[in-house]
Amino acid sequence: MSTLNINGSDHTVDVDPGTPVLWALRDALQMNGTKFGCGAALCGACTVHLDGQAIRSCVTPVSAAKDKKITTIEAVTDGSDPVGAAVHAAWVKHDVAQCGYCQSGQIMSATAFLKSRPKGAPPTADEIDTAMAGNICRCGTYVRIRAAIADAAQTLA
Repeated sequence: MSTLNINGSDHTVDVDPGTPVLWALRDALQMNGTKFGCGAALCGACTVHLDGQAIRSCVTPVSAAKDKKITTIEAVTDGSDPVGAAVHAAWVKHDVAQCGYCQSGQIMSATAFLKSRPKGAPPTADEIDTAMAGNICRCGTYVRIRAAIADAAQTLA
């Protein structure tokens, strides 16, 4: 048994400590917003925040999340997080999603990136590309993703 702090609430899960956080979220807690993509931390579909840092939940064991705060797409897009709300609104405005499968991971990476920046410091296209390099979009909406992140940053400035 492990207790995980997810989106501000403690959840007890009956999983082996080596179980990836992704499967604790999806299977044990039925939180299906975080997606399984590759299982090897290469595509970014499973991105969540661990103490504010974007991590790949498919390779991060539950034991590494002990005494830390996990934030998932459900909390970032519920309207209570101003950065998440700005990113979500920009995603809609720029019609980023096509198939939508990678979008929770993309939004989680974008949100962590924007939160890590000094307020009022607009990111360059190269900075956005570097921050998002670990997230694959099979539909190829990278130009729209970059525009949405720049737009969200401007909204937050």
